[in-house]
Amino acid sequence: MELPVKKLHYSADIETHYNIKVKNLSYKLSAPYGELDLFGWKSGTISKSNTKYVLENISCDAKPGELTAIAGPSGAGKTTLLEILAGTMATCRVSGRVLVNDMPMNAAHFCRVSGYVTQDEALFPHLTVEETLMYSARLRLQAGRDKARSRVHSLLKELGLEHIAGVRIGSETSRGISGGEKRRVSIGVDLVHDPAVLLLDEPTSGLDSASALHVVLLLTSMAKNQGKTIVLTIHQPGFRILDLIDKVILLSNGVVLHSGSLELLAERLKSGGYCIPQHVNALEFAIEVTESLHKEENGIKIESGEIQQDRDHETLNQLAEGKKIFYCNSPSKEILILAQRFSKNIFRTKQLFAAKTVEALVAGIVLGTIFINVFGNSKTRKMQNQLGFFAFTLTFLISSTTEALPIFLQERRILMRETSRGVYRVSSYIIANTLVFVPFLLIVSLLYTCSVYWLVGLRRNIDGFLYFSLVVWLAVLTANSFVACFSTVVPNFIMGMSFIYGVIGSFFLFSGYFISKDTVPKYWKFMHYLSLFKYPYECFMINEFGGEKGKLRCLEGTEDECVVYGNQFLMQVGLKESQKWSNLITMLSFIFGYRLLGLLFLWYRSYRSTS
Repeated sequence: MELPVKKLHYSADIETHYNIKVKNLSYKLSAPYGELDLFGWKSGTISKSNTKYVLENISCDAKPGELTAIAGPSGAGKTTLLEILAGTMATCRVSGRVLVNDMPMNAAHFCRVSGYVTQDEALFPHLTVEETLMYSARLRLQAGRDKARSRVHSLLKELGLEHIAGVRIGSETSRGISGGEKRRVSIGVDLVHDPAVLLLDEPTSGLDSASALHVVLLLTSMAKNQGKTIVLTIHQPGFRILDLIDKVILLSNGVVLHSGSLELLAERLKSGGYCIPQHVNALEFAIEVTESLHKEENGIKIESGEIQQDRDHETLNQLAEGKKIFYCNSPSKEILILAQRFSKNIFRTKQLFAAKTVEALVAGIVLGTIFINVFGNSKTRKMQNQLGFFAFTLTFLISSTTEALPIFLQERRILMRETSRGVYRVSSYIIANTLVFVPFLLIVSLLYTCSVYWLVGLRRNIDGFLYFSLVVWLAVLTANSFVACFSTVVPNFIMGMSFIYGVIGSFFLFSGYFISKDTVPKYWKFMHYLSLFKYPYECFMINEFGGEKGKLRCLEGTEDECVVYGNQFLMQVGLKESQKWSNLITMLSFIFGYRLLGLLFLWYRSYRSTS
C-alpha cells in the first residue's frame, strides 16, 4: 500500500532554515550484477538471492546552525548517504524517508536551496577563480550581471580568495592555485546562490592539516553565523577539526552505530568496556573497533536518536512524484552564458587552438608542395595522384578533430554535476557547444584551403574555391559532431580514442576510395552510406571534374593523348552533377543527427543517475 505523499516546494523566501531527518533509509544493490558496462552505465537485473545493502535502516538528522559529520571506515556508506541527501543517487533501490522540515523531500526543489560539493574538484583549469564563480553565479541566480558580480565579490571575501581572484585554476600540467584553495573554490561554486543546506563529500581529503582546518573553520562559521545546515563526510579528522564538529553520525557496513556528540560517543565507548588510548580521539578509536562492536552486540546501534525497527518501504521514487526542475534562466540566456564560458576554454587551450590553427596552415602548405600542380597542366597526368590528394585531405581533416575529445570529456564531468543540480538544460549545453565550434572550425578550414587550394592547381575560379572550402568546413564539423556524440558514452580518454579511431578507419575503408560501392558486399552496404568520408569525397570529385569544364578536363593521359576525361570518370563511378548539393544536405543531416544523438545520450545518463 502506497503512503500519501505531500508535494513540497522549497523557496528561500519562505524558509531560511532546514532541518533534515532520515528515517529507516535503506539502499540496496545487486551483486555481481549492476556493474558498469562499456559505456559506463549500470546494467543487470536484481536478484533477491544476491542483494546487498549499502545502507540498512538508517535513521539520523541534521539541524540548522550545526556542523554534522558522517564518519566511518572505507566502504561504510558515507558517500552513498550524502548522495541520497543531495538527490543525485538513483532512487529505484532506495527505501525509507527523507524529511525536510518534517515534510517529504522533493529532490528537484531541494536542489534549489542546497549545494552539493563532490570530493573531486570538477573545475575548468583555464578559467580564473573569479571567472569560475562568476559563471556559476550567472547560471544559478535570477539576477543581472551586476548583481552576480556583487555576489561573487562578497563570496571571494568570505572564502578568503580575494588575493587569487585573477589566477587560473590550473591542472596537473599547468600550475595554478593550491589544493586547499581549489577546495574553497569548489565550495564557492555551490555557495553562489546562498543555499541554506550545504553537503560536502570529504572536503578535507588530500589537504594538509592547516588547509583542512581552514576549510572546516569556514564551514563552522557559515553554520553558526548564517544558520546553514551543513553535512560533510570525513575520514580521519584531527583533534582541532573534531572540536569544531557538533554532531557525528558513525557508520559501519551501512549501519548507524552512533548519532550524537563526540562526548556522548566517548561515554558510550567507556561504558561498553573500551579504554580510549591517549593521543587518540574518540572518533578515530570508534572507527577502529567498529567490527568488534558489531560482533559483541550483534549489530546493536550506539545512538542518541530514535530507531524504528519496522522498515518503512516507502520509496524515494514515490516521493519524487510531480518532479519538475525549475531553471533560473531562459534557454537563450543559458546558451549565451555557456557559449561564453566554452569559448574561453577553447581559446585558452593552447594545445587545441594554437596548435590546431598552425597545424592547418602548415599542413596545407606542406601538402600543397607535395601535390604541387597535380591538377595543373603537367605533361603526364595520373588520376590516382589526384584522387589520393582528396583522400589524404579528408583523412587529415577528420582524424585531427579527435583532439577535442579531452575537452569534451572534461566538460562532461562538469556537465553531469551541473545538470543534475538543475543549473541549466542539457540542450542548452549542446547548442552552445555547437555555436562555439562552428566559427572556430571555419577559421581552421579556411587556413587549410587557402594554403593548399592554389598550390595543387584545383579549379582556378572563385566558385570552385568557395565550394571546396564549404565542403572542408562541413567535413570537419561532421567529424567534430561525431567525436562530441561518442564522447558522451565512452568511459575515458583511452577507450574513446581507441573506439573513435577504429570507427573512423572503418569509415575511410568504405569511402569509395579503396573499394567501389558496387563491389561492397550487401551486408556491408550500410557502412558505405554511414561513412563520414563518402559524401565530401564525392563532392570534391564533382566540384573538380564536373560541370561544363569537366567535360574537357583530362584526368589521365599524356600531352598528346587523353585516356579519361572528367565527365567520363564521374559516369564510371556513378556520380551525377545533382549530388554536388544533395551530398551537402546529407552532411548537414549528419551534423544535426550526431548532435541530437549526443543530446539523447547525455539526457539518458542524467536520467539514469537520478532515477
